[in-house]
Amino acid sequence: MDLEQIEALLCLLKEQEVSEFSFENEALSLNVKLGPDVVQGVLAAAPVPVAAAAATAPLDAPAPTEDLHTVSSPMVGTFYRKPKPESPAFVEVGQTVQRGQVVCIIEAMKLMNEIEADEDGIVVSIEVDDAQPVQFGQALVRIRPS
Repeated sequence: MDLEQIEALLCLLKEQEVSEFSFENEALSLNVKLGPDVVQGVLAAAPVPVAAAAATAPLDAPAPTEDLHTVSSPMVGTFYRKPKPESPAFVEVGQTVQRGQVVCIIEAMKLMNEIEADEDGIVVSIEVDDAQPVQFGQALVRIRPS
């Protein structure tokens, strides 16, 4: 991640009114806290165990009432249900999906990132309205595994 990407990320975070953001992968650890007048950031190039990052719970995980699988946002960005405004949605409630099937797009730093189902099943709910901002770990789509 270069300085321009970090600056673009900070602008996006400020624009979406995110007060705190953390990102970790094998090569980078980034923690940002935004205040009303102050932008602080800590950037460290340190190895981070992948298992620890994957174990992070979603921000808005509700108490499960049934065994549903949640497709969560892997990043901060804008949620889109369709590839183009005039196109049909990737998935609808009640539709059967397969592992690897695109269920939505998250736009982050002007890049369109396809988010795929990581479980076979039936779409039970779509948790975010089209063109709304999402946070890291936020539930996007809930699937009843088949």
